[in-house]
Amino acid sequence: MAEWIKITVEDHIGVRLDKYLADQLSDYTRSFIQKQIEQEGIKVNGQIVNSKYKVKLNDQIEIGIPDPVEVDILAEDIPIDIVYEDEDVMVLNKPQDMVVHPAPGNYTGTLVNALLFHCKDKLSGINGEIRPGIVHRIDKDTSGLLMIAKNDKAHLGLSEMLKTHDITRKYHAIVHGNFKQDEGTVELPIGRSPQDRKKMAIVQGGREAKTDYRVIERFKNYTHIELTLHTGRTHQIRVHMKAIGHPLLGDPVYGPSKSLFGLDKQMLHAKVLGFKHPITGQDLYFESKLPEYFTRVIDRLRKL
Repeated sequence: MAEWIKITVEDHIGVRLDKYLADQLSDYTRSFIQKQIEQEGIKVNGQIVNSKYKVKLNDQIEIGIPDPVEVDILAEDIPIDIVYEDEDVMVLNKPQDMVVHPAPGNYTGTLVNALLFHCKDKLSGINGEIRPGIVHRIDKDTSGLLMIAKNDKAHLGLSEMLKTHDITRKYHAIVHGNFKQDEGTVELPIGRSPQDRKKMAIVQGGREAKTDYRVIERFKNYTHIELTLHTGRTHQIRVHMKAIGHPLLGDPVYGPSKSLFGLDKQMLHAKVLGFKHPITGQDLYFESKLPEYFTRVIDRLRKL
């Protein structure tokens, strides 16, 4: 096994093991979890159990995640919005609702499937066969700019820039409430939530995370803001905005249970992406238009 994930059961007592783990591990499907249980890759309190086992308070669960294996990911003729492309890198404008890369049990309809069709064998392989070309990702329901590496040298260069925070990334979001100030900074550590393993949270000892925000337009009880990422933690913007009392409008995970206009996807768009070309050193800067789903909500908010 490439990795063992350990979970202590603190809630959802009495739920079947396969359902409990599928809820806790959002990157994996229930069928993948069931297969791991069948192959004895999951233990509860050091013992092999079956999928029907019902979890108990303080159960210690160990989940073995196998090494990535070469799989036949189907190249699919899915339209992609290419903003820039050369022999080393691509910049794409990802639509809302598109998953970036396949996961066990779900190998079709993703951005990677589309890239394999467009680029053939010209994608980096550093992230394994399941994620060729993918240097960083944005959530399925987040739209906007994403960079792709077409060879391993470009991939290593872009990855290093991400580590050293040398990539400009600005997002637009619509959040609940009004800010007292027109701009500010949130600097709070982020880690896996101890209460719900599917979520990230502000946790003591978490990884450093820093987000700047700037007000663009105020509505009655909502605000359109620009956010600049200094770090790239999972769900960073969504967690930071919730932490300061301004969760993203429509966010089904970190926002209120009922959302204005019945929205069930976070209003978040990766609008600006800037970086030095990893091979030539050229400064590259890209800015995308706000998508129609985003501007439509803005128009509705102006009429409230």
